[in-house]
This record gives sequence, structure tokens and C-alpha cells, in this order.
Amino acid sequence: MFSLAKLSALLLIVPFVASAPVEKRATIDTSSHCGLFDSLLDQWGASGATSGSDCANLVSLSGTTLAWKTVWTWTGGNGVKSFTNINVNSGLNKQLSAISSMPSTWTWSQSTSSVVADVAYDLFTSNSAGGSAVNEIMIWLANFNAGPISAQFNSAGQAVPIVSNLSLAGHTWNLYFGSNGANNVYSFLPTSGTITSFSADINLFLKYLTTNRGVSTAQFLTTAQGGTEATSGSATLTTSAFSLVIN
Repeated sequence: MFSLAKLSALLLIVPFVASAPVEKRATIDTSSHCGLFDSLLDQWGASGATSGSDCANLVSLSGTTLAWKTVWTWTGGNGVKSFTNINVNSGLNKQLSAISSMPSTWTWSQSTSSVVADVAYDLFTSNSAGGSAVNEIMIWLANFNAGPISAQFNSAGQAVPIVSNLSLAGHTWNLYFGSNGANNVYSFLPTSGTITSFSADINLFLKYLTTNRGVSTAQFLTTAQGGTEATSGSATLTTSAFSLVIN
């Protein structure tokens, strides 16, 4: 569940505040800028940009469903600059075996596809409640000229999936696997196009990994987020409905 009071104190524009990529969080100055904020501006890679910023605001909140918008622009460097996201703060630190469902809805649009970015869920698991990440699980709804972390690449330099044409949660995915240098990264990407209206149980992806890829059900879910990883260009991401509940 989202706490508006808590989230509103966490988000505003803070150019070039960087934190460790694994934690994907930054210390945020809440004194000014951009109005009412409710999400996380995670600018962990902003120091790699020559210029840029990002900003976000809440449009509406009803129960566990919210609408929000982020405007960002980044120039220079090759890596991700920011991950502006909605961070779930209820139901975390359960073992995967104890999670019965994670119903989610996400309806969104973006002003342009001529950027380098993604729109994705981002989950982390650990050996202990609140512990260091062992696995990162990403569910991409859009790949705008970016690419997943992968341990395998073809001769053209393209990431090679470990599983292709996987039918899950009403869509078809390719699954990629690699490491960010600190933890494993599993990335589910649509086999084609973008998914701008998504409604499914996110726990299906976790169950697939525990059943088929050796992820332990004793792992704890420590982070659950949905947002956009922005690398370069300028775009406005508008979410008309986002909800993610951990049961």
C-alpha cells in the first residue's frame, strides 16, 4: 500500500545526487522544487551525465491506485541516470514462499520513443529481511532503445535470452540473466512492442523463477517498485493508473 504522507516527503528534483546502483536510492532534499511529490527520484547514475534533471508529481490517489507523471531530460554518458519510480512500502520482507499474490495494474503513455530508457517493475530479493540484494527481477513493459543486463551476447552485440517466447501473465516474454557486479539480474522483456496497459499477478514471475530458475523460495522480497530507467533524451511518462499490492 502507498503512504501518501510518507512518499510526498521523498521526491523532488535533485540533479546529480548519486547512490550505489544496487540500492537504487538517493538522499533527497525535501525543501523545495516541483510541488507535491510522492515517489522516489532515484538519480543513482546522474553523475555520468553532462546535464539533465527529472521531476515527478502525483496526479491522483484513490486507495492503492495512483496516477503520476514524470518529466526527465538527460544528456551525455552511456549508463542509466535515474529511476523515477513508485516504491511500495507495505507487505515487504516476506519470504517468497509466504507471498500468495501481487496483483498489479499499470496504464501509462510516453511522449516519445526516441530516447534511451525503459518502463519496468523492479524487485529485489535477499537472504534476510531487509538484507543486501541477491537477486534483482525486472519486468519491462517497454524497451526504448535500451537493453537488459545479460551474460550472453551474439556477434551483433545483442543480448541473448536464456528463455525465449515465455508465456506468462497474459503476454509473451524473453528472459535474460546476468549480473550487475553485485547481484544476479533477471529481466523479463516483451518479445515485441510495448505493454501500455498491464494487469496481472506479479507473483507469477517470482513463481516462475523459483520453479524453473533455481531462485529459493526462502528468499525475502525486500523491494518492489515500478518506474522508468532513463539514460538519455527527453520524455514525459504519464501513468493514469498504477497499483501494486503484496499479499
